[in-house]
Amino acid sequence: MDAQTPSVDAEYDDAALHRLAEQVGDALRVNRHTVCTAESCTGGWIAKMITDIPGCSDWFDCGLAAYSYEAKQALLGVRPETLTQHGAVSRETVLEMVSGALITSGASLAVAVTGIAGPTGGTPDKPVGSVWVAWKRRGRYPTAEVFHFEGDREAIRRQTVAKALAGLLNLLD
Repeated sequence: MDAQTPSVDAEYDDAALHRLAEQVGDALRVNRHTVCTAESCTGGWIAKMITDIPGCSDWFDCGLAAYSYEAKQALLGVRPETLTQHGAVSRETVLEMVSGALITSGASLAVAVTGIAGPTGGTPDKPVGSVWVAWKRRGRYPTAEVFHFEGDREAIRRQTVAKALAGLLNLLD
C-alpha cells in the first residue's frame, strides 16, 4: 500500500467494499484468525462491512468505535499524554489504539483508524483527509501508515475503510 491519494470511483463503492470484506473473511477463516476493529473517523463502518458478511461470527470478535479522547482512553488504553502531545490523529495514537484493541478483545488481529474526515477539523499540519491506519497481529509489532485522501466526508471514510480492509489482507499474507 502507498500513501498516494486515490481517486474516488468504483473502487470504493458499496459493492467493492463488500467484495473486499468477503476476501478478508475468507482469509481470516482459512488462516483461523479473528479480528477486531478500533475506529474513530469511520465510526464503526469497518465493523459494519465485516458483519455484512454471512458467517462473520466465525472470525469477527468485536468493533470498538472510540471517537472522543475519553473513549480512546477508556476503551483502548490510549494514554492521556499521547493525546496531549500528539493529538488523536497521529501515529502514536493509532499504534496505541490497535494495541489496546488486542488487549481489550480476544482477537488475533486488529485494525485501528483515526483521522480527519471533514469538512472541518483540519489544520495546516493535519489537513482534512489525513488518516492514520494501523494493523497488528497478536504477538507481533504493529504497522501504521498515514494516508491523505481527497473528497467529501463520505469519500474520505470510504477510502479509509478500503485501506483498512486491504491492510488486513496484507497482514494475512
